Amino acid sequence: MAEGDRRRRSSLKAAMIPQPQRSSLCCCDEGGEDGWAERFWYDLENMEEGEEKDIDLDNLNHGDDLGTVSKLHKTQRYLDIMKKVEDALEKRSDLSSISGIVLQDYQLIVDCTALSVDIENEIIKVHNFIRDNYRLKFPELQSLVHHPIDYARVVKKIGNEMDLTRVNLDVLLPSASIMVVSITASTTSGKPLLERVLQKTIDACDHALALDSSRKKVLHFLETRMGFIAPNLSAIVGSTVAAKLVVTAGGLAALANMPACTVQLLGAKKTNLAGFSTATTSQFRVGYIEQTDIFRTTPPSLRTRVCRLLAAKATMGARIDSVSEFPTGNKGRAFRDKIHRTIEKLQEFPPAKRPKPLPVPDCKPKKKRGGRRLRKMKQRYAMTDKRKMANRMQFGVCEE
Repeated sequence: MAEGDRRRRSSLKAAMIPQPQRSSLCCCDEGGEDGWAERFWYDLENMEEGEEKDIDLDNLNHGDDLGTVSKLHKTQRYLDIMKKVEDALEKRSDLSSISGIVLQDYQLIVDCTALSVDIENEIIKVHNFIRDNYRLKFPELQSLVHHPIDYARVVKKIGNEMDLTRVNLDVLLPSASIMVVSITASTTSGKPLLERVLQKTIDACDHALALDSSRKKVLHFLETRMGFIAPNLSAIVGSTVAAKLVVTAGGLAALANMPACTVQLLGAKKTNLAGFSTATTSQFRVGYIEQTDIFRTTPPSLRTRVCRLLAAKATMGARIDSVSEFPTGNKGRAFRDKIHRTIEKLQEFPPAKRPKPLPVPDCKPKKKRGGRRLRKMKQRYAMTDKRKMANRMQFGVCEE
């Protein structure tokens, strides 16, 4: 009886929940303005064959302006923090000692860590805006260029050009990616964008690059103060990599709670195989750890093991810094010395085999038989209890 009531209540609850309706040309339904292009392409691909696709792609409403998508750069918090960061970078004060850091600088460090995470999220929003607008021109580009900043640079460089042989992408992409992008552009089904849509997309690209420049300034400021925030972590991986790890993880406390296998992948970019087999092109995924001096000076055959070791020690250093132990960084330097000793040990040659002397002829040990007769003989010649007690006696010690 109870089971039937439970099923009846669940069915009534499911019936009371309103189901969202999809609309291709309206941006006020579920999902908001961020997903208008996904809904449009979903409806366009799932139309029945008998339906007429009479949607005008050129006069389609391409979402709202950039100001409705990205609002972080207009906030007073963003302007105040960036002004303080620029002033601190211009002063170039030496804060290598803990006594040189005041409470105001520490609060700015905390604010910069939080702001860097917000800037990353804002770049992703702007990237989605650029991708949705530029999809009508070059829909395959988003699967070929994954990084948001690289995508914005490529879109700004290409513009409305249909023949990519006239566009120089050597500075923006590697040669293999340029070849794949050029071949794909020659067979794409996209059309040139309207002038207003293109201008909106270019402005979004400029805004993404400006946000990336602000993020680099915040990261550079954190690098100069990383000796105070995380002295042990900086001693292990360096101040630059330590700042990137802290910013990507969302703070020192979040980095301390991460396992070493996750720290190893922080900052790893998605690789584009471009049609090649994973059996020959698969590589060991490494994030910001590969930018450390220890990783770069390690032979390629040992980098996999050294990367895991660096990630493990970096996690331990972050946990030490999160509880404010060893503020001078001596524990991190001890970890770094241990890593160097481990690498030297891995590079040592195995010990050479010692030559064995040739056996002397006719000097082989005599074969000894075993069995019941041998055991009986050992029992006859075994040491007696009296002899055992005599052997227990010690020199200069009184015995009974």
